[in-house]
Amino acid sequence: MAPPQPSVRRRRWPLFVALAAILVGSYAGWHYFIRAKAADVVVDARTSAGKGGSPEPIPVTVARVQKADFPVYLNGLGTVQPFRTVTVRSRVDGQIIKVAFKQGRMVNEGDTLVEIDPRPYQAALDQALSKKAQDEANLKNARLNLDRSLSLAKKDYATQQQVDAQQAMVDQLIAQIQGDQAAIDNAQTQLSYTVIKSPLSGRAGFRLVDPGNIVHDSDQNGIVTIVQLQPISVVFTAPEENVPLINKALEEGTAVPVEALSSDGLRTLAQGQLARVNNEVDQASGTIRMKAIFENKDNALWPGLSVATRLLVDTLKDVIVIPDNAVQRGPNGLYTFVVGDDDKASVQPIRVSQSGDGESVVEQGLTPGQRVVVAGQYRLQSGSVVQPTEAAPSNAPGKEAENSTRKAASP
Repeated sequence: MAPPQPSVRRRRWPLFVALAAILVGSYAGWHYFIRAKAADVVVDARTSAGKGGSPEPIPVTVARVQKADFPVYLNGLGTVQPFRTVTVRSRVDGQIIKVAFKQGRMVNEGDTLVEIDPRPYQAALDQALSKKAQDEANLKNARLNLDRSLSLAKKDYATQQQVDAQQAMVDQLIAQIQGDQAAIDNAQTQLSYTVIKSPLSGRAGFRLVDPGNIVHDSDQNGIVTIVQLQPISVVFTAPEENVPLINKALEEGTAVPVEALSSDGLRTLAQGQLARVNNEVDQASGTIRMKAIFENKDNALWPGLSVATRLLVDTLKDVIVIPDNAVQRGPNGLYTFVVGDDDKASVQPIRVSQSGDGESVVEQGLTPGQRVVVAGQYRLQSGSVVQPTEAAPSNAPGKEAENSTRKAASP
């Protein structure tokens, strides 16, 4: 077969070009149509919220500005310390024959803890008693002899020297009996030391000796340690600049309340009162040490436990209070969004003097009864139309627990 002629090839080339042009034009038209529809949608959306309609209200949560009393707390960190810690030691030498307490359990004052073999000390007591009985018998005989000497002396059958000698014998035996009584008292005391009793009511620790061990009065380790849990104290600190405020609270004559919280600040463990303030400021840390007393009836406070503390030093009367969530920070200072009667938000600069427990005291910028935004501020600007929802009151069910947790966690 003969190859195609050049004239035929020239006729096919325009056909290919025409087909390519048709395809490119179709794609361009389809792409333009899609972009036009998207633009129409955007224009319609803008028109519905633009000049042709009103913007949708922004949902926010608002709270009323209130006038109330505001407690001023000093927050700090402390350590639980028992009022009394006793290391029980033996006061005599001997072998332990009985351990009467249980480790880690409560013991009462006067309870028997340990018994030591009493036989050597009982023998010493019996010996002292017999010596006294012997001297008392000698004294009785000496007094009879003295009476006889006095009778004979009246009849000149005995000299005065004999009478005086007999009187000296009686006095000597009286002194010996007094010494015997002292020996008896000492032997009884030593015998009583063989039964070791608890000197206070508290919780016993791990015992350091076992039955059969020999203990001595010179032992330093002791037998067991007992700590007093009720009442108990907490030693905590506060910055030195708060010393005048603390002293003022103490000088008012009323008890200064102190709360002990868990170390994370979420749970209130106990409530007590301030007992004393240290007489100097720790220059290394710049803090003042204080001690508070807690009844600790439920033993929630444990010796050595780290706790957070809240000390009530003052109460501001009839001040303007708003939630902390309403306070915003900007380049020009603090401000808040106020919602007017027309449900429009406006920016209101404020000045805050105190903050804590989830609330702030406003010195300037607000009046009681105004509504401030506490949630949803991120979409607001001055003049924004809002859809306000009143925040739940602080005494609403479930809110009180939330507030108490927030107050305990506030720095």
